[in-house]
Amino acid sequence: MKLSSQALRSATMALALLLCSLPAIICAAEKPGVETSVFGKLQDGTEIQAYTLRNATGASAKIIAYGATLAELWVPDRTGKEGDVVLGFDSLQGYLGDHPHFGGIIGRFANRIAKGKFTLDGKEYALAINNGPNTLHGGNIGFDRKVWEGQPLKQLHGAAVRLTYTSPDGEENFPGALTVTVTYTLTDDNSLIIAYTAKTTKPTPVNLTNHSYFNLSGSGDVLDYKMFINADRYTPVDSTLIPTGELAPVKDTPYDFTRPATIGSRMAEIKDIGGYDVNYVINGKLGMLREAAKVDDPSSGREMEVLTSEPGVQFYNAIGLNGSITGKRGAAYPKFGAVCLETQHFPDSVHRENFPTTILRPGQILHSETIYKFSTKKGSTEGIGKSTE
Repeated sequence: MKLSSQALRSATMALALLLCSLPAIICAAEKPGVETSVFGKLQDGTEIQAYTLRNATGASAKIIAYGATLAELWVPDRTGKEGDVVLGFDSLQGYLGDHPHFGGIIGRFANRIAKGKFTLDGKEYALAINNGPNTLHGGNIGFDRKVWEGQPLKQLHGAAVRLTYTSPDGEENFPGALTVTVTYTLTDDNSLIIAYTAKTTKPTPVNLTNHSYFNLSGSGDVLDYKMFINADRYTPVDSTLIPTGELAPVKDTPYDFTRPATIGSRMAEIKDIGGYDVNYVINGKLGMLREAAKVDDPSSGREMEVLTSEPGVQFYNAIGLNGSITGKRGAAYPKFGAVCLETQHFPDSVHRENFPTTILRPGQILHSETIYKFSTKKGSTEGIGKSTE
């Protein structure tokens, strides 16, 4: 069939208009910034907001106001395909149920406090016992079970949201009203920055962290991941996982990742709990942003570098998962199915004068920052700890 010149011109113009419109459609779908939506509702009708951060390169992070929780984090693999690298749930109902703190902000005191009590300025405080004989992650209802107030922020080279929660004086029997802000920023170089501030009306212990479970492949276990941890020392613990007070060298122990090694390579040497749940003393100056760890997944090519101003990092390789929890997209989360790298002050610091202090007093402002920086490698695992491609 032969088209007339007028019909040909009309068809050409229509095609040109269509092609010109496509980039706008694509750009609109991937426009950097913050998108706000409703993730779900509590039984009392309270709406839980979700804030989806998008950068200019296609990565995205979803943070929900319940627990200031990192619910999704999409970053590219070595082929450029985006994948969600954190464990969690598709709906609010999952986060309201029983789960091991997926993605939440932990407070008022992350990790353990021995015997569920501490003495501050001559007064003893008794806390909820919720982990053997100890208090774990702030007590019965920690900050990851609270509704935070979110505010999207404008960023020149990324997207950000600031979330705020005020813990009342006496909540979980901690003294002082504590106002906490957590700002998540997704930068254009695929770094997720988590910045914390806190101020109090009375002296109080404070230890804040994010409890994300990372799986860089998106499924399976993490035992073949190659791990580097920038720590010459760790804090040995007793049978209830409370530090003994010693800062022991990692050399000649299964906890030594100063030279990169696969996570599963020496796990059999850990007889008591059969995996990693250990706090490391990060090398370098306390309060200065420095490298804490680096994880390399040979399957996807994804690499995650962790930098922090905190003195410690808790390495946990999901020994408590067993396949009984069904998460996003119907996945059953297996034992060893994730890596947690929780930047923090040391466990039970309230009882150890030789540990960096966790006591915050009125007039002081706590500042802390952690960065999870993602990149990709074309090769296998050779060269971890060196520059990436």
